[in-house]
Amino acid sequence: MHGRLQPALLIMFSIIILLIVFALIAVRRIGSIRFQIWQVMLFGAVAALATGEISPRNALKAIDPDVMLFLFGMFVIGQALEESGYLSRLSYLLFSRARSLSGLVLLVLFGMGLLAALLMNDTIAIIGTPLMVLLARKNGIPGKILLLALAFAVTIGSVMSPIGNPQNLLIAINGGVAAPFITFLKFLFLPTVLNLFIAYGFLRLYYRRHFNGVLLAQDPGVIQDRRLARVSQVSLGLLVLLIIAKIAVALSGLAIDFRLTYIALISALPVLLFSPNRLSIIRGVDWHTLVFFAAMFVLMESVWDGGVFQSLLNGSQANLTSVSMILLVSVVLSQFISNVPLVALYLPMLMQLGAATKGLMALAAGSTIAGNFSILGAASNVIIIQNAEKKAKETVTFLEFIKIGVPLTVANILVYWLFLWLM
Repeated sequence: MHGRLQPALLIMFSIIILLIVFALIAVRRIGSIRFQIWQVMLFGAVAALATGEISPRNALKAIDPDVMLFLFGMFVIGQALEESGYLSRLSYLLFSRARSLSGLVLLVLFGMGLLAALLMNDTIAIIGTPLMVLLARKNGIPGKILLLALAFAVTIGSVMSPIGNPQNLLIAINGGVAAPFITFLKFLFLPTVLNLFIAYGFLRLYYRRHFNGVLLAQDPGVIQDRRLARVSQVSLGLLVLLIIAKIAVALSGLAIDFRLTYIALISALPVLLFSPNRLSIIRGVDWHTLVFFAAMFVLMESVWDGGVFQSLLNGSQANLTSVSMILLVSVVLSQFISNVPLVALYLPMLMQLGAATKGLMALAAGSTIAGNFSILGAASNVIIIQNAEKKAKETVTFLEFIKIGVPLTVANILVYWLFLWLM
């Protein structure tokens, strides 16, 4: 009897740890002790190891080196842009046309949303966060408005592209999607544009008193380190060119393993090789966010190994290939096991059940738009909030996020469901 109960108890420990992590991230405080998100996730990973739910060997195997190296390379570029002062110049080039908070939020949503579709959501989250902090500081705007606009922009914008985020890339490659760029745009472009407008409406409604009569003063800023600025420009240009090359490779159908990790590390090389400030840049990298991701991989792997969510899906009597069910399952389970593991689990089921292309697009939309539901719904959210806390002590709390994020996600899902149903 005891032998039969032990696995069940281990599974329960895994779920309990996950729920405690969620609760601590929501409150971020116990008495006078305040926690950062990375500390809470690290606690969860250590607890999973201490209870034996995951072995040290499996914990190390769970940490995805591609993701860690990609983030490191992007953080190096972002830090160099900021230290050199070129970030201020970039901010002016991108947002100087905005003369009000309303115009600025629209530019952030659509500009960063489009860039996320082309350059991947996490890339734009890393580069965009210090931009939002800088814009907020210069214009006396509450930073959380622009941080939320950035978070919603990179999540929604990345839906419409097969390279907008890792889960879409997984669907495009392993789902056998024909002409993925055209297919994603055909099914998801129009609802994505509409959802960006809806995100603007929610932000304007929730922060309506800040949208009245705010006139922005834009200036090109001062380059603080010209040599570092030139090197940063080279890295940024290299990043854009390599991603364009990746898109060209994908469109041509060539079987070349052109990983985003390689792109990030190659792009960071000019800074690491030719900048005399390389040590201060490396010290300035957001190591806390890297710790968060390593810990998250360990905790999510322990939950994954428990098999609870796999059993729920396999034992469900619902039609798992219907658009509405795919959207619902994707949004809900992405909050607990993250969207990439969710897609890795759900996609083979859909392929085995003969799901149509519409179903695969529903999986892409649901697993991605889940990021708008809560901070833990998308890696880009964590990157934005962790980076903002490090750079400017600015943050968006769990409750502040879900007050807008939950109704926004419901509206977003309804829009995608309606468009997919009509097609």
